[in-house]
Amino acid sequence: MNASVKDTGQDAPAKDDLAAWIAPSRTALVIIDIQVDFALPDGALGQAGLDMSVVAPAVATATRLADMARAAGTPVVFVGLQTSAALDSPAWRERMIRRGGDPDADSALCRVGEQGADFVGPLPLTGELVIPKIRYSGFFGTTLHAGLTALGVDTLLVCGLTTECCVDCTVRDAYHLDYQVFIARDACAAYDVGVHEAALKNLELNCAMLVDTDQVAAAWAEQAANG
Repeated sequence: MNASVKDTGQDAPAKDDLAAWIAPSRTALVIIDIQVDFALPDGALGQAGLDMSVVAPAVATATRLADMARAAGTPVVFVGLQTSAALDSPAWRERMIRRGGDPDADSALCRVGEQGADFVGPLPLTGELVIPKIRYSGFFGTTLHAGLTALGVDTLLVCGLTTECCVDCTVRDAYHLDYQVFIARDACAAYDVGVHEAALKNLELNCAMLVDTDQVAAAWAEQAANG
């Protein structure tokens, strides 16, 4: 059980009370992998031929969401892939070989110290929690859980790239750690809209609730109005 869930001392909100469910006092916005290699035409995946225009609206919406969170007093947490040849996954490399790919080229995403690892869209501000990771999940082998516990939150509002991969894995691990998880569906994206929608449907079925950024804005405005 996540200790922060037990220690908040907050009463459970009434059914359908989104403003209470994602109150800034209990919630962190977690932004996943909005980085050059995943989001821009001159990044690794853009250079490989993927259409970055598909994810651009989500990146813009995530930027708006980060601004809203800061204005509401909600902590903003950045999670980003930071790879190196020494820490590349042997399972990943073998899978790439079995799929007929080039494991060296396919592993060279978001290399530490290279432009491809830089955040784009929403950018971390001084003092905000930034978590580097080496696998899909933001929790695997990282200090994310400890950092969130230190913030005293029991609820995560998640956005980022890509919906079916690193967002999915992070959301599932968060749920397994007993966080309440909300996904800002218009601030997430995959390179195929059908894959994005299927991933959201699966996550909603099993471990998260879906919201739109406008719903979040209204909920935080309600919280602010009610003091």
